[in-house]
Amino acid sequence: MMLDIEGLTRRFGDVKAVDGVNLSVPAGQFVGVIGRSGAGKSTLLRLINRLAEPSEGRIIFEGRDVTALKGRALRDWRTGCAMIFQQFNLVQRLDVLTNVLIGRLNHRHGMLARLGSLFCQFSAEERAMALAALERFDLLSTALQRADTLSGGQQQRVAICRALMQQPRIILADEPIASLDPRNARTVMDALAQVNSRDGITVLVNLHHLETAREYCTRVIAMQHGRVVFDGAPSQLDAARITQIYGITEAEFQAEAAAAVNASHAYSAPHQAAMA
Repeated sequence: MMLDIEGLTRRFGDVKAVDGVNLSVPAGQFVGVIGRSGAGKSTLLRLINRLAEPSEGRIIFEGRDVTALKGRALRDWRTGCAMIFQQFNLVQRLDVLTNVLIGRLNHRHGMLARLGSLFCQFSAEERAMALAALERFDLLSTALQRADTLSGGQQQRVAICRALMQQPRIILADEPIASLDPRNARTVMDALAQVNSRDGITVLVNLHHLETAREYCTRVIAMQHGRVVFDGAPSQLDAARITQIYGITEAEFQAEAAAAVNASHAYSAPHQAAMA
C-alpha cells in the first residue's frame, strides 16, 4: 500500500496554503508533520481526507486517484482514511459507547440500515467491537458516561476508538495533543503508536512538539509556507535544520511551545472545572 501525493496545491485567493507538495508514504509508517502555525500542516491533512478540495495536484492511493472520487466512493475513502481532530469532534451529549459506534455509520448500506443508525440501533457485533476498543484503551468504565464528563485526554482516546471502528487503512491526526497536558499527551501518543505498531495502520500526525516527533515518529516532514522543507528521520533534526524550519533556535522554539501550552491550559481549566 502506498499513498502518493503529486504536486498538491491549495489556494485561498492569492495565498497558497499548500504549495506543490510531493510525498510518498509507504504502508505502516508513523509520520510526524511539523512546522510553525500557518505552515499548511492542517490543510495538507484535510486535502488528503478530501475535507478540502485541491486547487491542483493528485492524491493516489494504491493506484486510485482519490481526487477524482465522488459520492459513495468518496465516503468510502473517508471511512478508510480516518480523521482525528484537536477538539475531539465527539457528540458531547451522547454517551461514550454511542460516540464510538458512530464510527460504523458509513459501513451501513441501504435506507433501512441508515435509518436504524439514526436511532442508535447497532448490532451486537458492533457493540462488542466498540466495547473491546474502549477496553483496549482503558476506557471501558466510561462507556455509559456522557462524553462531556470526560477529560480531554479521555475524549481524544474515545476519538481514537471511533476511528478504529471505521477499520481504516490510514489515520490522519490533526494536532491531537495540542490542548492536552503532558501526561494526557503521552497517553494519546502511546495509543496512536500502538495503533500503528499493532494494527499496522499508517499514521500521519501534525505536531507542535519536536521532542514528541523525535520520540514517536519513524519519519518527520517539515512544512514552511505550504512547502515541504524537510523529509527524513527524526535523528536528522539537528539545530541547523530546526532553525531553518522555524526561523529560531531550538531553545527559543521550546520556550514558545511551553508558553503556548501554558496558555492553552489556562484557557481550558475553567471548562474542565465546569464539567466536573
